[in-house]
Amino acid sequence: MGAEQAITIERYGSIERIPAAEWDACTGAEDPFSCHGFLAALERSGSASGATGWQPCHLVARDSDGRAVGICPAYIKDHSFGEFIFDWGWADAFERAGGRYYPKLQVSIPFTPVTGPRLAVRPGAADPAAVRRALAEALTETCDRLGLSSVHITFPRREEWDQLGELGWLQRTAHQYHWHNAGYRDFEDFLAHLSHRRRKEIRRERRAVAASGVEIHALDGSEVEAEHLDAFYRLYQETCWQKLGPGYLTRAFLDELSARLGDRALWMMARLDGEWIAGALHLYGTEALYGRNWGCRVDTRERVPYLHFELCYYQAIERAIAAGLPRAEAGVQGEHKLQRGYAPATTYAAHWIAHPGLREAVTTYIAHEREMVAEAIEVLDAHTPYRGRAVHPAP
Repeated sequence: MGAEQAITIERYGSIERIPAAEWDACTGAEDPFSCHGFLAALERSGSASGATGWQPCHLVARDSDGRAVGICPAYIKDHSFGEFIFDWGWADAFERAGGRYYPKLQVSIPFTPVTGPRLAVRPGAADPAAVRRALAEALTETCDRLGLSSVHITFPRREEWDQLGELGWLQRTAHQYHWHNAGYRDFEDFLAHLSHRRRKEIRRERRAVAASGVEIHALDGSEVEAEHLDAFYRLYQETCWQKLGPGYLTRAFLDELSARLGDRALWMMARLDGEWIAGALHLYGTEALYGRNWGCRVDTRERVPYLHFELCYYQAIERAIAAGLPRAEAGVQGEHKLQRGYAPATTYAAHWIAHPGLREAVTTYIAHEREMVAEAIEVLDAHTPYRGRAVHPAP
């Protein structure tokens, strides 16, 4: 780039020190999680903060006129919780060898395994590749200046991942499950494209939910009230405790989310005998409906079999069809999603590791891991329940 197009990088310890208009002009509106409002809700609510091990260290790239032409959501972390593409094994091996893995620099949307812009470039920028390169260089410089062990960029877009590989970053893959809209008219049209066996089983599962007497309430931001948010938070925390421990999100986050992104939120709440027994939070993007958080009472599975599938998968498919969206995303893990019309999709991560020995070991590991991921996706894709082969976008 010429001198007139020189890029400078600014670092911010809070998303709220960055004007929302500048940030959102770079990230766009395709997914709701990369926007200023979502990140501000996480920080202001105390869900993602220094106290929880997510110290904001966001980057803004500016051109010679001072205009923001790129952004990067980054956090200094002293653990690896809430990332969904994990490096616990790397940390353990390095520390057993006498190294110090934490703190590290994490480029991601906290607690959110959704692909989106991580080295986001403002549309119309003269040289998008140069902006991404400047942001990537600023990340490695920050790593070196602060004495951090590594930089991790999780769930970036494919073009960002490709360029990071060209810049020498280590490239990693994983997979999750997405439902793809083949222009279905409605849910029955979707079912018509499945095998007879799967179509029959899905109808049976939905009938069981309907016969249980449960009431399903779909609430948007204008309809959700404190009663619903209180219930959802209680159910979310109860489900988290059943698995690992307390959930990452605070009750205040739900208020912040409702206030800032209420028009993009969909709360699927289930009530039985006058009590809220389950809830699922979805958010709308311009290209997908994203299933995010789920909560239920301990006895829900016995009282209402298949309720999780109804609120998290079938309702999402119905509403994605109604909205004309190309996809519904259901997050990571869970091969049971495959038999309900969701197909494997490749996700990406890129890593910069300062220590030569650890870098060499990780390079060998992820090369083998990429092969395993590709093989797993091929096998899983062959077992989707569609009649013939389902058509999915190229990874």
